[in-house]
Amino acid sequence: MMKSSFSRRSFMQSSALAAAACAASGASRSFAQAPTAKAKPSPIQLGIASYTFRMFNRSQVIGFLKQLNISDLNAKDVKDHLPADVQEEAKALADYAAAGIRLHAAGAIYFAKDEDADIRAKFEYCKRAGIGVIVAGDPTPATLPRLEKFVKEYDIRIAIHNHGPEDQLWPSPLDVLKSLNEIDPRIGCCIDVGHTARAGADVVLAIHEAGPRLYNVHMKDLADFTKKESQVAVGEGRMPVREIFAALSSIGYKGFVDLEYEIHGDDPMPGVIASIAFMRGVLNGMDFTGPMDVVS
Repeated sequence: MMKSSFSRRSFMQSSALAAAACAASGASRSFAQAPTAKAKPSPIQLGIASYTFRMFNRSQVIGFLKQLNISDLNAKDVKDHLPADVQEEAKALADYAAAGIRLHAAGAIYFAKDEDADIRAKFEYCKRAGIGVIVAGDPTPATLPRLEKFVKEYDIRIAIHNHGPEDQLWPSPLDVLKSLNEIDPRIGCCIDVGHTARAGADVVLAIHEAGPRLYNVHMKDLADFTKKESQVAVGEGRMPVREIFAALSSIGYKGFVDLEYEIHGDDPMPGVIASIAFMRGVLNGMDFTGPMDVVS
């Protein structure tokens, strides 16, 4: 049976992992300590990709977000998180609003058909939800002109998600950028840092290259940049989290860093807690505002 909550023991274990990871990162304070008097508002907004909780229903997801003190969700049409059906979507939106949860992106959404009706339905889905960024999983270069038409009509941005060396179209964000020279600037990148590293690209360099075309970040960590199955909690692997946050700050990134924790699907919360705590600890170590504070 799936677990709807995590035990005190799991919480303590993941908190200990996060504290140790923060110390290893070079952060000047543990994740639980308050920022200094000179702390600046954090430019990094932390969110969650709902795919992290793909085995849990919407009510459970809302409960998890409250336990994490996270109020920003990158929603996906998985389980009942954000259904495509109009009436069911309305129910989901009402539940999120009542819980104080904001939807800032949707995806990954796949554009398998280069057809107006199919694409319009997906833009309408996001418009109803008040979502300003579509994380697009697989649009082909041939589809981009049609997507551009809808981006202009709806003023909703497209963030093309790279999927690593297995992806024949978009292994890294650098491959995405090559196809965007003459395209409306509202079409850009969702950088998945794990897939980017596996594609052999420098994640920090890719952030700088994407610059104003970076609209979403999927955060994860890997113990081995050559192995997809080596994912671990953020802070336990090789991902240069501090450098990623510094790069995002330097380009004036206004979007979200969404944790996408893809392992332990039936019991993700220990790893999610450790990941969020580690990222908050890194931000504290960079003299940004406290671990529970996020700039809207």
